[in-house]
Amino acid sequence: MKVGLVGLGRMGAAIWQRLAERGCAVVAWDRSEKARAAQGKRGLRVLDGPRAVAAEADVVLSIITEDKGVRQVFAGPDGFLAAEVTGKLFIEMSTLQPMTHRELAPLVKAKGASLVDSPVMGSIPTVREGKLLALLGGEAADVERARTVLDHLTRRIVHIGPNGAGCAMKLAVNLGMAVYLQSLAEAIALGQSEGLKLDQMLEIFAEAPTASPWLKGKTGVLRGEPADITLDVRTMRKDVMSAIATGARNGVAMPATSGTLASLSAAVAGGWGEKDLAEVPRYFREFMLQVYD
Repeated sequence: MKVGLVGLGRMGAAIWQRLAERGCAVVAWDRSEKARAAQGKRGLRVLDGPRAVAAEADVVLSIITEDKGVRQVFAGPDGFLAAEVTGKLFIEMSTLQPMTHRELAPLVKAKGASLVDSPVMGSIPTVREGKLLALLGGEAADVERARTVLDHLTRRIVHIGPNGAGCAMKLAVNLGMAVYLQSLAEAIALGQSEGLKLDQMLEIFAEAPTASPWLKGKTGVLRGEPADITLDVRTMRKDVMSAIATGARNGVAMPATSGTLASLSAAVAGGWGEKDLAEVPRYFREFMLQVYD
């Protein structure tokens, strides 16, 4: 079985390396010439576009940044669906609005192919270890078929529901993480305003009822130590915007999320968009609070 992959960012590059280590033949493409060249030098076979990837592969993974790009990759003039794709399976791993998958699924089905959404929980080290948690939306038979590839990348695969359900679950998870991060930023700022030391606060937070594996893994970044970027501020801002748009469509009020979006947007506007998400509390203390002085 040949696997296609579109999207060679940090996660995509880690995914192809993991698949290659597991003996999968992979062909790929990315809209960034720099990304194509970098992975091509590492031995990846890079094709001319999404259409070429879909034509050659049996199962096609895609992991891109945003909804508009995914729609173009599927339905654009050189997109997946411009190829002969009868019988093929598309596993879309981007974190998108659920409505995007519900729009794409019938287009894919009309071409004789199948689509599942499979956003994942985990970061680059988790990919390398094959321990992602995949959240799938789609028909049960397609989910089972997706396991032939996703088993190489995951510790667990959960069938959440129909097309779009996987993305809905991932948005809910990321929304909770973003709002938690904003509360953490405010908590640290409050503590420091009372003369508390950052290291002491982080030590106590690690013992608090709200302690989490994420907090444990990001304590170094919160202290100001250098570390690999797992999820950048700009991408989380995009996910929060997607959550708010989905909530608005469904009549769900999100006042706390809207406040979090304001902080993330300020960080992006301040040039912190490419930094790790755990840098947001520092941006909040050092820059945003000046607005209220």
